[in-house]
Amino acid sequence: MNQNMDIEKKSVEHKYDKGMVASTFIRYAAYIVIFFGFLYFIVRYVFPKF
Repeated sequence: MNQNMDIEKKSVEHKYDKGMVASTFIRYAAYIVIFFGFLYFIVRYVFPKF
């Protein structure tokens, strides 16, 4: 049952743009800041009126 087999080894390189990663991080960081700013506004100004 021993057979000679040719085995191909494939190397896959994942290329990504660091600028794209940084811009995505900045975008989501901005979303988080806006979200927490909105929550702060609601807690600080809207809740005391009830």
